[in-house]
Amino acid sequence: MTTSTKKGFTLIELMIVVAIIGILAAVAVPNFMRFQARAKQSEAKMNLKAIYTAQHAYMQETDTFSNSIRDIGFEPERGNRYAYYVGGLANCQTRTTAARGPGTDCVAVDTFRHGNGLNPTPTPVTAVGVVEVNGSQSFSAAAAGNIDNDSQLDTWGITSQAGEPYNDTDDV
Repeated sequence: MTTSTKKGFTLIELMIVVAIIGILAAVAVPNFMRFQARAKQSEAKMNLKAIYTAQHAYMQETDTFSNSIRDIGFEPERGNRYAYYVGGLANCQTRTTAARGPGTDCVAVDTFRHGNGLNPTPTPVTAVGVVEVNGSQSFSAAAAGNIDNDSQLDTWGITSQAGEPYNDTDDV
């Protein structure tokens, strides 16, 4: 007499496994998205520190700060998710094609690479540019980006006095 034993999983066992995977995904995915957005914010911090360093190097050579990204030698790598404002909001270097466009006040988001068509304006950030008070100059610069494609911008700033980027509007 032969007895056959069937091997396999029951439907209940499979449903329990799928439920466990669903619970783990519900916990892990939001944390992963938040971690990914924080990693993108490091671009803004790094480039604002580069603007700070470039402005102070320019000040050492010319005894003045500059409102021009070209004068201070600031040129972020292509693929930037943030727009960078040094001297204003009007004359931005465009990045809509493979070649960079003209501009001296700011660097726009690289829409050629990211294709989202965003060119954010850092309205929450205080005015950018060089200011002279009682013969002493100071500057402020800003970065603004929509790193998670919602309606709120992530904005950062830096000043000649502080030297460390500060978050004005956190979009994470």
